Amino acid sequence: MKKIVKILIGILIVLTVLTVYVVWDNNRITIEKQEIVIEDLPEQLAGFSVVQITDLHEKEFGENQKRLIEAINSIQYDALVFTGDMLDGSESTNYKPFYSIVEGINNKENMFYVPGNADPESYQTDPVFEKSEFVKGMEKRGVTFLESIDTIQVDGANVHFVNFELSIMDGKTGVNTGIPAPNYATDEQFLTHQKQLLKEMTTLGDLQNPNVVIALDHYPVVDTRIDHIMNMSDLALRDYDLLIAGHYHGGQIRLPFFGALFVPEAWDENSGLFPPGDRVKGLWEYEGVKQYVSTGLGSSDAISFLKFRLFNPPQINVLTLKEG
Repeated sequence: MKKIVKILIGILIVLTVLTVYVVWDNNRITIEKQEIVIEDLPEQLAGFSVVQITDLHEKEFGENQKRLIEAINSIQYDALVFTGDMLDGSESTNYKPFYSIVEGINNKENMFYVPGNADPESYQTDPVFEKSEFVKGMEKRGVTFLESIDTIQVDGANVHFVNFELSIMDGKTGVNTGIPAPNYATDEQFLTHQKQLLKEMTTLGDLQNPNVVIALDHYPVVDTRIDHIMNMSDLALRDYDLLIAGHYHGGQIRLPFFGALFVPEAWDENSGLFPPGDRVKGLWEYEGVKQYVSTGLGSSDAISFLKFRLFNPPQINVLTLKEG
């Protein structure tokens, strides 16, 4: 009997320590730095840095995001990108956790956003076709909704930020296979607007050096999807120098010496179960596409009782261009 009591006490102590650790680990902020080596990088762009914020899911780091804002403001950067899932559901109207970040950071000069599956839809069609209230609110605060392509000039060199999902379209309109379709996907007003955006994107084919092209997407682009894009006549893989994405949360639940058990990936033959460790987070390259995937800041409630991160602290990312 005493042995059983000791075992139960031991289990209780372990669970208590683990709970305290998880709470602490889920509320700290790490800054992950990564050099991105680019061949023939214009010397004007050496050291150009991009801060990535992704998968917030309405999580708050102190009152009005005080600790997160302090972390961002401690970094010298040239551009800041929000790669989706700032909110925790497409019907949510809790914009404050995201807007507070934008309002609090000092360097607002070049901020770009692409939507995630947990964000409100980007457009509304009733009573007229226009950007959604969520998008208009962020634009009012200085964030550029990256619908097609936007350019930063640095002493005669250019960094082009492009919306990946639009950039791969080559002779088609609508929504690409394998990502969630918004309610307006077949709306004629949206398709007309998209055709105009595609005209803007044609400048990608006319770029002259010195240029760097950085694509933004919420969804990592796995090897099978890259193969699919390369094999489709109405899709085209552009000459990207870097693709930046989020969505996976690094697996959210990670085990020591093993890594992620699952990532939400529709293109994976195992539906995201037991993903290869080099395709979950960080930097990798396939078919000439160099891709960086952040583990992000918040947690998803795909499994309601697992809405936390384990051995996987929240992170913001600093990507610095380096000549190769």
